[in-house]
Amino acid sequence: MGGKSFRLGILTLAVLLLAAASEGAEPPPSCEAVRKVFQLRRLGPLGGVPEFPRAGVDLQVCTSKNPTCCTKKMEERYQIAAKQDIQQVLQTSSATLKFLISHNAAAFQETFEMLIRLAENYTSTLFCNAYRNMAAEATVHVQEFFTDAGLFLFGTDVSTEEFVNRFFDTLFPVVYNHVINPGPADISLEYAECLRAARRDIRPFGNVPKKAVGQMGRSLLPSRTFLQALNLGIEVINTTDHLRFSRDCSRALLRMQYCPHCQGLTLSKPCMGYCLNIIRGCLAGVAEVDLLWQGYLQSLEELSGALSGAHGIEHVLLNFHSLVQDALEQARINGPELSEKVNKICGPPVRKPKHSPSCSFDQNKDNQGLKMFSRGSEQTLTNRRKEFIRHLRPYRAFFGGLADQLCGSELVAADGLPCWNGEGVLRRYMHRVVGSGIKAQSANPEVKVKGTDAVISQMIDKLKHVIQLLQGKSFPKYDKWDFQQTGSGGGVDEQISGDCDDEDGCGGSGSGEFKRVLKITDRMPDKKNLSDVKQIHQTNDGSTLDTTGAGCTAMADYMTFMLITLVILFLSLW
Repeated sequence: MGGKSFRLGILTLAVLLLAAASEGAEPPPSCEAVRKVFQLRRLGPLGGVPEFPRAGVDLQVCTSKNPTCCTKKMEERYQIAAKQDIQQVLQTSSATLKFLISHNAAAFQETFEMLIRLAENYTSTLFCNAYRNMAAEATVHVQEFFTDAGLFLFGTDVSTEEFVNRFFDTLFPVVYNHVINPGPADISLEYAECLRAARRDIRPFGNVPKKAVGQMGRSLLPSRTFLQALNLGIEVINTTDHLRFSRDCSRALLRMQYCPHCQGLTLSKPCMGYCLNIIRGCLAGVAEVDLLWQGYLQSLEELSGALSGAHGIEHVLLNFHSLVQDALEQARINGPELSEKVNKICGPPVRKPKHSPSCSFDQNKDNQGLKMFSRGSEQTLTNRRKEFIRHLRPYRAFFGGLADQLCGSELVAADGLPCWNGEGVLRRYMHRVVGSGIKAQSANPEVKVKGTDAVISQMIDKLKHVIQLLQGKSFPKYDKWDFQQTGSGGGVDEQISGDCDDEDGCGGSGSGEFKRVLKITDRMPDKKNLSDVKQIHQTNDGSTLDTTGAGCTAMADYMTFMLITLVILFLSLW
């Protein structure tokens, strides 16, 4: 009989405990644990936290039938903290992705800047070594050309066709004065203006300007779009990092994270299903970005593959001086015929006293004095882009799985342990768990979602636009990136393929591609002297253009370019 009474007593106690658990936790004997956590988190003045539970009639979210350790002021502080906590978890979750994109975007931009300066140095060195009598005048136009190229590459609304033609327009009077029809005195400014205006009709440089327009458009436009896309990727992440939560979401976050404290349950964590419903509701608009984000990364990868080869920015910029040399050679060979054309349009030369200065190209203007690193092989832009894309691939479903990632962290209780379900601590969450996205939230028992936030909607529109840019669909002149560019005047009417041939200016009559002979040392260059670096431009006829010394700035830039390559690789693998 005694045994039966004991078992009955145990059963009765279990029923009572279960009933108590289902109605919520018993009020704590004191609020000391709540006060300690409140002080530790620096949520507000400790004097506002009661020492013992009190009636919570003034509470709006953390309501309870039992006495509570919270006041209205505490509830307000907790709500601010709840939003800050989730934003911090969001930022932590996206930190690696943001670092990957932002550091590569900065490094690619700096590399492009180096390439432009290096290409400018090569072209100026060409004039200093082979056409010294007109180098000072020509270098001014070279600088203007590469300034325009940089402005275009980094987003300014200029036309490649316009600035390429402007370069050859302004170069023509200089070449006429010193190569085609040199005289004891310089041509007048008025006569030079006539030559500039007539250049496209006279065509002193043959088909070279046309080639240059095509090559610059083919290399600069995709690279410009690539940079713009990376910057937009950073913007998308920043938007989610600083997401504005709705009133209903804010109250749900408060209920999930801090309402247990009001009942003295400072160590409890939310149930997984409860957390998913709240976070999926709060991030419903962010989940709508997922498909577009996947399309964005796919288009970025496709564009990256199209940036390589003979029309890649590295090849085109660093071989621009070859096109200029072709143009000058054609003007020299056809000098008598060109003089006749000029006389018909502008009349005989009108000259003024000669004062053309000699070469004034500052050979050390960009020398960074950087320590050189010995490397076994070159890392090209193509390899760096491939590495970057490879590290981006795991983030294709980042926004779609963001809510699950947040709840999968230390935010929720471990499986099998008692957890907070919004009202009390139980073994499991009893409500249905909804999916991600706006449509799925109609059945969400924890958060009411009205629609996509205006900021998220704007970001979705931007993603749609940048995907069109990446796919080459927003430019009427281009058919994707292996485009056929058409236009009037100095445009290009031939199809540009990925192969390197004479028509593309890769070799070119009388110029050819340059070969690099590098001697790399680990010591710091003394007084910006890079005499141990030899740069040779080898032409098709076997002659060489040795820019050792004169090209020291170019080599300093080139080695800086190689150093940046190494840094990018390390950053992307970090």
